[in-house]
Amino acid sequence: MLPNYYEFYSPVKINSGQDALETIPYEFNQLRVSKPLIITDKGIKQVGLLNVLLKALKDNGLVIPEDWIYDNVPSDSSIDVVNEIGQKFNAGSFDAIIALGGGSVIDTAKGVNILVSSGEKDLRNLMGVDRLSLKLHPLVVIPTTSGTGSEATLVAVIADTHTHFKLPFVSYQLVPTLAILDPRMTLSLPPRLTAATGMDALSHAIEAYTCLQKNPVSDAFAWKAIELIGKFLVKAVKNGKDLQARMAMANASLMAGIAFSNSMVGAVHAIGHALGAVAKVHHGNAMAILLPAVMKRNFVKVRDLYAELYLPLAGVDEYVKVKREDLANKTLEYVENLNKKLNELTGMPITLSQAGVKEEDLPRVAEKAINDGAMSTNPIDFDYDTVLEILREIL
Repeated sequence: MLPNYYEFYSPVKINSGQDALETIPYEFNQLRVSKPLIITDKGIKQVGLLNVLLKALKDNGLVIPEDWIYDNVPSDSSIDVVNEIGQKFNAGSFDAIIALGGGSVIDTAKGVNILVSSGEKDLRNLMGVDRLSLKLHPLVVIPTTSGTGSEATLVAVIADTHTHFKLPFVSYQLVPTLAILDPRMTLSLPPRLTAATGMDALSHAIEAYTCLQKNPVSDAFAWKAIELIGKFLVKAVKNGKDLQARMAMANASLMAGIAFSNSMVGAVHAIGHALGAVAKVHHGNAMAILLPAVMKRNFVKVRDLYAELYLPLAGVDEYVKVKREDLANKTLEYVENLNKKLNELTGMPITLSQAGVKEEDLPRVAEKAINDGAMSTNPIDFDYDTVLEILREIL
């Protein structure tokens, strides 16, 4: 059934494939910009990915001096870091931003873009939904993980180190100008992070396909993301040098990001955000642990949708072996077995206690989760007791 009304928007240009990095100077010429500030972190620099980017740019006519690089982004985006980079951007008269890294780097770059494009002195003044009206500077995002989909989303989450809250920024203005998917950028991602970020992408896609704001266009992106993850996540974990698997997972992450940017997510993310805030659980690990548990609760409302998803997850050969009435259960079973497989291969946690969560953390997690915005688009209503029950089941 088509919804009575829906909206879909995804203006990001996608350059995907081997040597995609080399296209950036041409794209900058088209955008009429020539002085990008590169934002990254120490880990990316240490494993040599920054040098790969700098060589690709230099070989195509864009030489990046050292003072055009900020490489000190922490593992959690923060207002203080955004302000520091914003000052560097303004002082250097830069006209574009390149973000090279994972979710924290990309969110930081989005925050910097808000700050320097708006002329605001305090990023907190622009927190919230649709607070941005000015056109932002060109932003090129080069993800080094395959999970967040931030290279194609309208969201940034940045920590306020003074209040200890994570501040959300949501605006179509935040969607990057260009997403570069180059398999060289994820070849060094360790197996355990490959597993966790892959489950993050899967949770994006499954929630996008089943939440209240789903629409036929977001469904198409979510479906293909699920299909690619079903075929290639375990392959990428087993062999990180498999270029085809890395490219597939990069595309799956991006497509899942586009899907949920337009259809939103649900209780998996609402509870996951709370677990990150209260117990510092890695987001991908939280998604993996929560996904099957939340699917069980949503089952009564979206059973038919779960049944549909067994085809992209398991492939046609497995799909045709299953009776129609059993398909939804097989989808749930597939996700549970995928978690177990990734746990066996990498040690990725599949219970909250394995992820460091304690019993006494659970009430605070439940309280935060029911007030998270993502809960509003979950297929069924979750109250405090339901969330607490789920958390205790997976502890």
